[in-house]
Amino acid sequence: MPALVADVVAVLALVVMLGVAFAHPRAWVELVVGLLAAGAVLGVGAVDVSGAREQLSLLLPVVAFLAAILVVAEICAAEGVFAAVGSIVRRAGLGRAQRMLLLTFAAAAAVTATLSLDATVVLLTPVVALAATGAAVSPRPLVYACARLANSASLLLPVSNLTNLLALPSLPLSFAGFAVLMAPVWVAVIAVEYVGHRLYFSRDLAAPHGTATTARDLPLPVVPLVGVGLMLVAFAALSPFGVAPAWVAAVAAVLLATHARVRRRVDLATVARATHLSFAVFVLCLGVVVAGLTDTFLGDLVRNLVPDGTGLGALLAVALVATALANLVNNLPATLLLVPLVAPLGTIAVLAALVGLGVGSSLTYTGSLANLLWRRTLLRRGGHPSGVTFHTLSALITLPAVVVGVVVLWAWSLLVH
Repeated sequence: MPALVADVVAVLALVVMLGVAFAHPRAWVELVVGLLAAGAVLGVGAVDVSGAREQLSLLLPVVAFLAAILVVAEICAAEGVFAAVGSIVRRAGLGRAQRMLLLTFAAAAAVTATLSLDATVVLLTPVVALAATGAAVSPRPLVYACARLANSASLLLPVSNLTNLLALPSLPLSFAGFAVLMAPVWVAVIAVEYVGHRLYFSRDLAAPHGTATTARDLPLPVVPLVGVGLMLVAFAALSPFGVAPAWVAAVAAVLLATHARVRRRVDLATVARATHLSFAVFVLCLGVVVAGLTDTFLGDLVRNLVPDGTGLGALLAVALVATALANLVNNLPATLLLVPLVAPLGTIAVLAALVGLGVGSSLTYTGSLANLLWRRTLLRRGGHPSGVTFHTLSALITLPAVVVGVVVLWAWSLLVH
């Protein structure tokens, strides 16, 4: 098969898969398209069987973790964790929009860091929107904060984002070591996000929005919170022994699901649906398609754009390349393409790439699957997400947040190394 044909098929397969991710059709459609796209790339020789097998072996632990953590998040929702968080935001917000925005930032940052970004966009967004409406506060700042922080607050832990997990094998860092290096970056990026929201939504935050209604206060359920806390401790404690996060998340998912099943909060069908197995297969197929793109013009272009140095200028260049690539092809394929090319530059360069792949992916809807899930969640619940608002806010905040994050990473690395 001519190389040009293989390149064209690989690019078209990626475009089709991204289109399906944006439209988010029924699960079986997503599954069939993923399998056909991967089969086409294999059929034309864009990637051979050994290359596909290698990519799948890299992705399987990440996809297994995703399925397990989605179950954990679903159990937390069924037990009332997110409803209680919404109640706290409303009660502690005292009907003041700025205070509720700050509380939403705290909640979204915590949820994203511990339960991954999908939980923030799918489970937290609706409850803070409801809390804002009930408190006669405009929900717009709170809802868009969840979309932004699903990506920007995913820098803290290796398990906060699939891009972090994909990069972890290229990093000589433990779970705790990753967190130590990224904690100041995480705080700095969230601070930029908060300032940007205060500026952009200044009118929404100053004006009343409807009439407040009464609502019952909901307590935080203890068992799921303890379970998530123990899961995080286990991540950190077992990481030095080579225990993959997927195993820890799987144990937590089984234990929490069993507890919820005994209390009749969920049934087995709900737990099975929460794994989103069709999407897991879709991600694996996406990995095969990306493997077929590595030796195309796109792979060559990325290879040529990666700088040779590791100074501040080079780190900024890596992050900006990551940002551009994430918004061109989505941050998951971008991670698979970029991280192997950046890894020879060292740990800080890979972390700079993750800043671009995480924070930078907020620039467009297609930059991150979290953006698409957020949009779909609002549409399914009768909301009306504005593409103009999303992209204008992104244009205001994203690049400053990426630059500040990289500068803080560079400065902090000089102190701790």
